[in-house]
Amino acid sequence: MTTTCIAPGKIYIFGEHAVVYGEKAIACAVELRTRVKVKKADVISISSDIGTTGLDFEIHPYVCAAIQKMGLPKISIEITSQIPVGSGLGSSAAVIVATLTAINIECCHEYEKDEIAQMAYKIEKEVQGIASPTDTFVSTFGGVIEIPSLKRLDLLDCGIVIGNTCTGTSPKKTAKLIRQVAEFKELYPDSIDPIIKTIGSFAKQGEVMISKKKYQELGKLMNVNHGLLDSLGVSTMELSTLVYAARNAGAYGAKITGAGGGGCIVALTDSQEKVAQAIEKAGGVAIITRFTREGVLQE
Repeated sequence: MTTTCIAPGKIYIFGEHAVVYGEKAIACAVELRTRVKVKKADVISISSDIGTTGLDFEIHPYVCAAIQKMGLPKISIEITSQIPVGSGLGSSAAVIVATLTAINIECCHEYEKDEIAQMAYKIEKEVQGIASPTDTFVSTFGGVIEIPSLKRLDLLDCGIVIGNTCTGTSPKKTAKLIRQVAEFKELYPDSIDPIIKTIGSFAKQGEVMISKKKYQELGKLMNVNHGLLDSLGVSTMELSTLVYAARNAGAYGAKITGAGGGGCIVALTDSQEKVAQAIEKAGGVAIITRFTREGVLQE
């Protein structure tokens, strides 16, 4: 028997950094997936783009931690992915969720999806030292999710283009950016607190706009959200170049997705090819995708 599971990545419509302080955010699963194939074997082996190993916590830390969490079964694992690593699109969450789910099925465990999501979050936090339950929850359950209530919102039916700066992020860089905002907030609370609260308020307004399919208005709020993130010091020239390229090509809105400091931007548009071409011309790598209501799946 062989079990193959696929788990999606995610983007943020609103709420990066503000969610750290209890404000609302909106995160969405996107149809970029990590595929994990598991079968019983004589020894543990893991194969991916970065090499083939045994239980090696240096090369395959997330997968090894997932195997360990599941009781160290003797299995072989093959991993392929459409999600760029270190891009802020939830690549680590997707590989953990897909691995746990595939082992769960292959080894006849009976964990429910909510248990998979909880285990995945604990693994990501253990490996990285810092993590949000958002990525692993969205990768497990899919759809459009309001954080922290975990309320499911309507699926957006407009197009989406992701622009990758190819200047990767990392758990250490993410933690540094979070600390940077925290220090800024502590030094200038009268100025920074209102910015954080405004970013959080966009999720509440965005929920209404999503339900009414007012994507142009949603895009305008995304543009403001990007400006506020820029004011917090988490954008870069490369990110903003792609943001403005997407907007000038007719996107409803475009902004950072994730902690910033590198990685990706996301643009809402019904002119995906035009926006993608503009992102490529501006020096980014464009990824045309769509929102998905499906979380982790068995193929």
